[in-house]
Amino acid sequence: MPRNITVIGASGAIGRAFAVQALDRFPEAILHVVSRSEMGGFTTKHSQRLYQHCGFDLENEALVEAACKACLADGQPDLVLIATGVLHGDGFAPERRLQDLDPSAFAKVLALNLIGPSLILKHLLPRLDRSSPVRIGVISARVGSISDNHLGGWYSYRASKAALNMMVKSAAVELFRRNKEAVLVGLHPGTVDSALSQPFQKSVPKGKLFTPDHSAACLMDVLLSRNVSHTGRCYDWAGKEIEP
Repeated sequence: MPRNITVIGASGAIGRAFAVQALDRFPEAILHVVSRSEMGGFTTKHSQRLYQHCGFDLENEALVEAACKACLADGQPDLVLIATGVLHGDGFAPERRLQDLDPSAFAKVLALNLIGPSLILKHLLPRLDRSSPVRIGVISARVGSISDNHLGGWYSYRASKAALNMMVKSAAVELFRRNKEAVLVGLHPGTVDSALSQPFQKSVPKGKLFTPDHSAACLMDVLLSRNVSHTGRCYDWAGKEIEP
């Protein structure tokens, strides 16, 4: 049972839902959450075990490093979720064709979906104990699978998630050399009813648009059930491996 949990990227729908469920499911655990701004809505009983680290900026390495240090103030976490990422934003959206590629938008997607999470791993993993068990999940996406790409399009998002999956694999190999009880995996949450998916929900099959609570609960179950034989791989919300 986890006793020290960290959620980085708790401003988003999945990160927040994961944080709330962690507090509810593990009443003895403390929780460190990293977010852009302070998160309200927690109960008094939650606040006694909750440590919020606000002002997070995924594109500022100094702030990424500071957040990783802060999350270790109470010792080694045994469960970590990195729930950062972007699909669309101000002035950019998933590309339907190559002609839609915009260098600045592409760079933004890479910064938030690949470079930022990679910097979190850079500053978090070396600070972990060499012998304590830890399970780390990084939110990825099925569309990052090269073998599963039958539709094309969404160039920058697909590329960023495919590269993120490679970062997870390489980091897992390095982490395992230091800690034989450490597990690092990518996680696909499914299509979640959130601001990220809102413009594209009309095409989601019936029953496949998940609430943040449902997705977070599934991801928590999957992450808790992973062991060292799973490290470096990517799994969906149902625990099925997503091939590269």
